Amino acid sequence: MKKYRYRLENLDCAKCASEIEEALSKDSRLEKVVVNFSTLQLSFESNEEIVLPIVKKIVLATEPDVKVLDMNEDVLENKNKFYGNLIRLGIGIFLTLIGYFLELPWHFNTITYLIAYVILLYRTFIVAMKLLVKSKTINESFLISISTIGAFLIGEELEGLMVIILYEIGKILEDRAIHSTRKSIKGLMDIKAEYANKKDGEKIVKVLPEDLKVGEHILVKVGEKVPVDGKVILGESSLDTSSLTGETKPLSVTVGDSILSGSINISGLLEVEIEKEYAESTVSKILDLVENATDKKAKTETFVNKASKVYTPIVIGIGFLIAIILPIVTNTTISDGIYRALTFLVISCPCAIAISVPLSYFSGIGACSKAGILIKGSNYLDALKKVDTICFDKTGTLTTGKFVIDAVEVIDPNYTKQDILKLASLGEQYSNHPIAISILKEGFLDKNILVSNYQEISGKGITFDVGSNHFIIGNSELVNYYNEKKGTILYLKKNDSIIGAIFLTDEIKTSTKKGLDNLKNKKIRICMFTGDNEEVASMIASKLEIENYKAKMLPTDKYQELEKLLSKDKIVAFVGDGINDAPVLALSDVGISMGGVGSASAIEASDIVIMNDDINSINIGIEIAKYTEKIIRENLWFAFIVKILILLFSAFGIASMWQAVFADVGVTLITILNTIRILKRR
Repeated sequence: MKKYRYRLENLDCAKCASEIEEALSKDSRLEKVVVNFSTLQLSFESNEEIVLPIVKKIVLATEPDVKVLDMNEDVLENKNKFYGNLIRLGIGIFLTLIGYFLELPWHFNTITYLIAYVILLYRTFIVAMKLLVKSKTINESFLISISTIGAFLIGEELEGLMVIILYEIGKILEDRAIHSTRKSIKGLMDIKAEYANKKDGEKIVKVLPEDLKVGEHILVKVGEKVPVDGKVILGESSLDTSSLTGETKPLSVTVGDSILSGSINISGLLEVEIEKEYAESTVSKILDLVENATDKKAKTETFVNKASKVYTPIVIGIGFLIAIILPIVTNTTISDGIYRALTFLVISCPCAIAISVPLSYFSGIGACSKAGILIKGSNYLDALKKVDTICFDKTGTLTTGKFVIDAVEVIDPNYTKQDILKLASLGEQYSNHPIAISILKEGFLDKNILVSNYQEISGKGITFDVGSNHFIIGNSELVNYYNEKKGTILYLKKNDSIIGAIFLTDEIKTSTKKGLDNLKNKKIRICMFTGDNEEVASMIASKLEIENYKAKMLPTDKYQELEKLLSKDKIVAFVGDGINDAPVLALSDVGISMGGVGSASAIEASDIVIMNDDINSINIGIEIAKYTEKIIRENLWFAFIVKILILLFSAFGIASMWQAVFADVGVTLITILNTIRILKRR
């Protein structure tokens, strides 16, 4: 099953996006169809090789104006269309004013109104008729067309014109507001470099980041973005990584340091050796993650989509009954009954709800991205605000994960401290564990010595052979050696004898205590799982005031323990490094990776990636999630109350079509503007 992704042009209605998604989903050749109104993208899976003509045909039948484009084609703002709509609106208003203020001979006033109707309504009417004929569906364009034409036929020409004028003004403002929101969100993640300065012998050539290969050299000048992940081989500078991590403090780099794509060079010229091609680099993975985030919809979003399909037909039915029954059971005239029914039709489109909910989630995800919190879907943003319990891995999550050798103890007098470190380095060179990295940094590795039969025993240590000798490096349980000394200790065993021990220390991150305290203030239960020994776990738990902790845990132990915490009534999150904790990250309701910048496994394993390695970012994410929910509730209640009130008022003849237009377009515009507050939140 191959995944396809396309851009959609001229998609200006959230309900229309839902209708396209529903129509495509009915085709058996297409699976997992998602139409994302916020990003103007269509994604699905299919076994068909030539699938684009099928998709274009279905989309054309559902929404005649929407075009399906390849992902490499930009959906640009159509300024000609915008100005054309303004000119058309201006002419329509001018003709309406002439017909209203001037007393023209014969039937010229009516003819002037009719010309204004044609100019203002023709585009909406054509779209409505195409959709009705091709897919037998009724949308907002049809409702507005019938209502305004009906107003003209019952002698309310001016009111019908005012409805279409207000509707057109609202649609123009709505389009600008949506465009502004999309632009703001896009600006939050504007981290891709447009070009790279590739070294080609003595020459410098500008190329696309996608064309760079591993091992090639590039220059990053002051003010330029780093195009791909690489290692500094010449120069030193400070990098602005705020767009990646949310951290405003510049990062100093020099020769030998790895730097991430998306960072901005702010002080000195750097020559960089490419370590990852663009498709595998940090900036590519982040953009892909953010771009796909709203494909996974929250329950609220899914409910709104389903409810809107029922809502509109019900209101249309009520409007039909009003037109027939009201003149029969009351003194209302047939003309007045029809007028009230037409008002109902104007109100019935649930655009405010259909647009504001997905746009709110999209804005929330964008705001999190700006703060260095990458969220894979609106469903995870929704779950984050409800988290009841958070379980933390220790190493690399609560602590720095950068172990420092505190001491080396020689147990066998035939060896020196350097011998112990050299032998330990031989085995650790094949491990990516933080302890292995710390030992290898000491520089005692002799690559000329051949190592065989290497094996990593999860949560305990490693074994390997050098010649005829068998070595074990690990905890006391693995080497079967116990003493009274406490801390993180690696024992080195040669054949059947313990020959030395390496004592390591791992510091608590400076932000950990504050972050955990803030979570506790939110009444969130905190627990810690660690593979370290009881003494180290107890010391860390005591310093951080964590009452619930488990020590000496293997990955399977963590999995089983987390399984006990999961329930239907509680949302449980697990926070780990995204590499060794993949099983529990996947099992938890919300899997959160800490310090996962540039780590493909971190992005793959978790639902949320905290890019600045700061525990307090979880608090920020929760606050944004709660604020997003608050905005959604405000929008839903506002739209619901206004629509219900005007529906009731129109049924009793109190509200006119003018109020009905406000209930549709006006409310939509207000909810969009309210949604923008999420992006402005600090």
